[in-house]
Amino acid sequence: MARIPSDKQEAKGALQPARRPGRPSGTARGPAQRSRLLDAALVLFARQGIVDTTLGEIAREAGFTPAMMHYYFKTRDQLLDVLIDERFAPLRAGLGVPFQENPDDPVAAITQLARRIVQVASDYPWFPSLWVREVISDGGLLRQRMQERFGNTHQKASLAAIARWQEEGRLNAGLEPALVFVTLLGLTILPLAASKMWRNDPVRSKIGGEEIARHAVALLVQGIGPQKAE
Repeated sequence: MARIPSDKQEAKGALQPARRPGRPSGTARGPAQRSRLLDAALVLFARQGIVDTTLGEIAREAGFTPAMMHYYFKTRDQLLDVLIDERFAPLRAGLGVPFQENPDDPVAAITQLARRIVQVASDYPWFPSLWVREVISDGGLLRQRMQERFGNTHQKASLAAIARWQEEGRLNAGLEPALVFVTLLGLTILPLAASKMWRNDPVRSKIGGEEIARHAVALLVQGIGPQKAE
């Protein structure tokens, strides 16, 4: 027959310290904790690169134990795939909206794209540094994984749109279609990634996203010659 615990035994059990955090339980589970780990991963990937970041470091950055990290993500590859699907895929789709909304106006499409890139960088401070480190740099793991998951369908569609605009006389025929986006990213992402170093620069300290977007659009649309009087 099972023994019924005494009042003293019940009190002793109630006073025992809670089990140290490991695998999350109860309120410790949930989308908020998972999202926090994803945010921490993005911050560290932007700061030190994907290859040099461990799951344990991500857990500590988020304020969690390695056991909790392992509960949600067993490997770094699994974590990276989730980041691509849940964080990068929506951003990537959003960057294609200007071309969809302006199928017959390349200047409007490219202008909106420049502004959208700057807005994304403003909303997600990790974006410029991560893009420079993991997408446009040689050997970037993020670029490789995104290529494997998405292919180049969107890229082909964008290049076809640029070529069509050139044939229709809506866009400078001297442009190289494959370099249009590279140029646009160079005019926006690189200054945004470097802007943190300008805080104590007397010349550039007041340059922000709005100025970067305006400069990129002016250079793309009007070139470096003097602005023509209307």
